[in-house]
Amino acid sequence: MVGCAIVNRSPTPPQLEWGFYFMELQKQQWYESLVEECKAIITEAVFTSRWALVEGYWKLGERIREDELAQEHSKGNKTFVQDLARNLGTSDRTLYYALQAYDKFPKLDEIPEGKNITWNKLITKYLPEPKKLPTPELPEGKYQVIYADPPWEYGQEQHSKEKQKTVLETHYPTMPTEDICALPINELAADNSVLFLWTTSPKLFEAKQVIDAWGFEYKSSMIWDKVKHNVGYYVSVRHEFLLICTKGSCLPDNPKLYDSVQTIERTEHSKKPTEFYEIIEDIYHGKKIELFSRKLRKNWSSWGNEL
Repeated sequence: MVGCAIVNRSPTPPQLEWGFYFMELQKQQWYESLVEECKAIITEAVFTSRWALVEGYWKLGERIREDELAQEHSKGNKTFVQDLARNLGTSDRTLYYALQAYDKFPKLDEIPEGKNITWNKLITKYLPEPKKLPTPELPEGKYQVIYADPPWEYGQEQHSKEKQKTVLETHYPTMPTEDICALPINELAADNSVLFLWTTSPKLFEAKQVIDAWGFEYKSSMIWDKVKHNVGYYVSVRHEFLLICTKGSCLPDNPKLYDSVQTIERTEHSKKPTEFYEIIEDIYHGKKIELFSRKLRKNWSSWGNEL
């Protein structure tokens, strides 16, 4: 018998085969052209979407400024911009910047950096800050129920102050926690009263500062499950907290116990479900006030600079 040498040839690992194939592919001119043209399409799409927002807000400012009746009414009415913003379903801050964009750059092609600029960069780098709206005076009287949805300012690591001003403030003006604490809400609270305070996960511990400053003591909480997921940094956040705090002794007038988790699909940015008003009205029968309110509610007093 003639001996035969047996050679053990291991198959080439799939990842190496793929690597060789990919290296060869990148050398081919047609593939290089495909990659470059696809990159150009993506880049143009990004620039187009950025510019569309800038152009849209600029045209909004142009439309309002060129309306003679609008200009006439705005001269005699200091709240014209706020009123118009409310009817448009946007914030007065956003509308202010739209007007400033048109005032400062009367021609669209005069906007600096051309189509490379974003709306956020335009308003932070090239447009003046809006004047702060005057804080309305608090009403007189004492209330059993105080319901508050503060305009929290997110200046933490995961929410830069620049981003805060250019994203959240397109919906409403915000306040730092120390300014919220400084409001004399304790003067509105009856000796035996309850505070329902909205807060979010990033502001949960700062909310305690507000509770203490306003003269209340934390008791319990409810959770609003918004159903739809939101963006987040550590988890996809789809809930908010409604903290329940008391001053003196203020157990519910109606002892009915509602579920602490309310699953209600979210709608507009920051808008709280009507169901929470109804729960509060059912369990507490005394005088009520809503702070940082954006609309009036029957049998409630309302306070805020967006009314």
